[in-house]
Amino acid sequence: MISTTAKKQIDNWIAKYPTDRKSSAVMEALKIVQAENENSLTPEAIQAVADYLDMPGISVAEVATFYENYNHRPVGKHTIRFCHNISCMLNGSDDLIAHLEKKLGVKTGEVTKDGLINVKKVECLGACVGAPMFQIGDQYYENLTADKIDEIVDGLK
Repeated sequence: MISTTAKKQIDNWIAKYPTDRKSSAVMEALKIVQAENENSLTPEAIQAVADYLDMPGISVAEVATFYENYNHRPVGKHTIRFCHNISCMLNGSDDLIAHLEKKLGVKTGEVTKDGLINVKKVECLGACVGAPMFQIGDQYYENLTADKIDEIVDGLK
């Protein structure tokens, strides 16, 4: 379930910690395995990480379900992680999320019919000064308006 390439990447993370603390690499290991599995973690993938790191499966599952950067069902090529914390809400994120859902024809948590985009509400992304904002990949988009969202989404391929 974990490829040789992924094991090498995970081993690089394991090497950063004391020998008896290889479980410290769990977050990166999950990220690596998720990337190799269509950006989603199945229960089997989570268990494979647990086995590789010599951890109880439940401990890895707790990490995988606590953090919002892990997906447990198929997602689109692009995941729009829309901040829904207080600063963004006070600056209109609810209306902008509704606009985005209408534009894409999906609700939060769903994937567009073409498999290109899914929308996910997340807690704070740490960019309150630019609220409302969302993240696609590693890119933050701040001070969003409906027009700016349309422009960004129309540019996704």
